[in-house]
Amino acid sequence: MNTKSQFSSSSAKTSAKASIIREGASYRAAQGSDYQPAISAETVGSRILWFGAVSLAPGQRTQAHIHAGHETAFYMLSGEEAELWSGDRLQHRDVVRPGEFLFIPANVSHVAVNRSRQAAVFIGARTEPTAQESVVMQPWLDALVE
Repeated sequence: MNTKSQFSSSSAKTSAKASIIREGASYRAAQGSDYQPAISAETVGSRILWFGAVSLAPGQRTQAHIHAGHETAFYMLSGEEAELWSGDRLQHRDVVRPGEFLFIPANVSHVAVNRSRQAAVFIGARTEPTAQESVVMQPWLDALVE
């Protein structure tokens, strides 16, 4: 199979170019984690993907939420461990450690908790360019995770 001819055509030519991102502006997300965007609608005009670093300070947790219609994947870069509570009633508890990946399907309720003495730092991607457009807070679930 000749993939070069399959993907190249005169109609696919563009004047767009690749980008190097040195640093994006950090912010505290609505759900409570700290975001450092690298690839996003705001930084490079991404139309589909958000990619960057997310951290959760020692003793911090996120508020219950979903990402409506968007999947999320993370790699834990550093820290000790973090809990991920998920499911309709946040009934599933998993623990992620540095060097492990986690996946959150679209529309799945979840809360992240860092009970350790070190910041939990993740590199992640989401199938939405702003990372916040699909956040739906679920305050009625917050009391289920202490």
